[in-house]
Formats: sequence, structure tokens, C-alpha cells
Amino acid sequence: METTRHFVATVYVVESGAVALHEHDKLDMWLPPGGHIDRDELPHEAALRETSEELGFDVALLAPEGDLESETARSIPQPQHFLLEDINVTDEGVGHQHVDFIFYGEAPHREIAPAPGEQPAGDWEWFTAAALRNRDDLPADVAEVGQRAIETVESEHNA
Repeated sequence: METTRHFVATVYVVESGAVALHEHDKLDMWLPPGGHIDRDELPHEAALRETSEELGFDVALLAPEGDLESETARSIPQPQHFLLEDINVTDEGVGHQHVDFIFYGEAPHREIAPAPGEQPAGDWEWFTAAALRNRDDLPADVAEVGQRAIETVESEHNA
């Protein structure tokens, strides 16, 4: 079985020591905002677009940008993590994977107002680091990256 891979971008959105997650209606798991990267998008652009659509506000990405530039190349904002995620595993193998560009973002507030067609605001919850550690219904990577995002955003404020 050939494995199909899609490029996606995800943002762990942090506000006042908590990260926004929703129970994804198709994947049946708790996830942050994110989605597929369009053909004409760069990963950080997709991350910002998906967050705006799903949460209804813009975030500030914590994405370091390198200093390499030439006539034919330039640095772009870098994700905090790259993950290869198995999406549909069957007895025949993995048929679908996501190559995920994972960013951290800082929210201006917690008022979630999704765009039409997105999951409703009531499906979203704000999880503190303690809640991420103590919930057994969260994927291990989501809990771990969520805690790291909170720590990183909070340390930016204390720097």
C-alpha cells in the first residue's frame, strides 16, 4: 500500500497560560487549530489562515526567522516542531500521513468565534499545563506540545 502524505500546519494557540483545543469532529481526538497547506501558501501563512478561520482572531506566531537571503532564496518563519503523523492506519498499513509544521502562537483574548462552516465555539476548550498533564483522553503528543507551547509563550513574557 502506498502512503499518501499531505503537508499541514498547526498552531498551539496560548493565552494566559492555557492552550486552545477542540475535539475534532472527523478525527475524534483533541487537537489545536490547523489544516492543509494550500498550493500557493507557505507553512506559516497556512498556520495563520487556519487559526483565523477556526478561532476567529489573529495570533502572533513565535516563529524564529533565519537570516539567510540571496537573489534566489530567503528565510521564512520556522515552526517549533515538524511531525510525521499517521492519520488512517489499517491492517494493510498507513495509507495517509500528515507532514505537520507546528507553530506556537499567542492569542489576544479567549473569545472564540469560528468562521461559518468551522466547528462551533462551544467545541473549544482552554487547557492549562496541569490540565494537559492530567487528561487521559488527549493524544500524548498534543499534551506534550501544548505544555511546551505554554512554557515558551510564558517565558517570552518573563524575558
